[in-house]
Amino acid sequence: MTRHSIYLLFALSFLYACSTIDCPVQNTVYTVYNIYDGDETATLSDTLYVWTPRPDGRDTLLNRVVNVTKFDLPISYQHPVDTLVFYMTDTTNQWTLDTVWIMKDDIPHFESVDCSPSFFHRLTSVRSTHLGIDTIIINHSQVDYDASTAHFHITFKDRR
Repeated sequence: MTRHSIYLLFALSFLYACSTIDCPVQNTVYTVYNIYDGDETATLSDTLYVWTPRPDGRDTLLNRVVNVTKFDLPISYQHPVDTLVFYMTDTTNQWTLDTVWIMKDDIPHFESVDCSPSFFHRLTSVRSTHLGIDTIIINHSQVDYDASTAHFHITFKDRR
């Protein structure tokens, strides 16, 4: 075997080894909010906007959502508290503005050196103003790639 053949064989084996790494395609971690009315799942008939205040302006997370029973929002990677502003309007243009504070622990998550870094989270508490939001509670405190689990149960006040 020539030296070039050995280098070629080494390069091919290296490429094959790298192709077996299973990095997640979507590694954004989301929190899921289920909407309730008492013990029953409810549909939000008002239009909902959610943003987070940032020093460089506000960052819209949810825009003009209506007639939903659940929604999901990203969560920050390295802040102990996420601040969210919930803005709702109804068909008569009456609006409410609530602030939600989510306290959490950030947990670094390692897949592989070839994968981008990610964080999982443990929700420790949640509180809000109560102009349009009646209650918000933590249903499942562990936040990871699983978007099928509701992390929060939220009930909005009746505005009829």
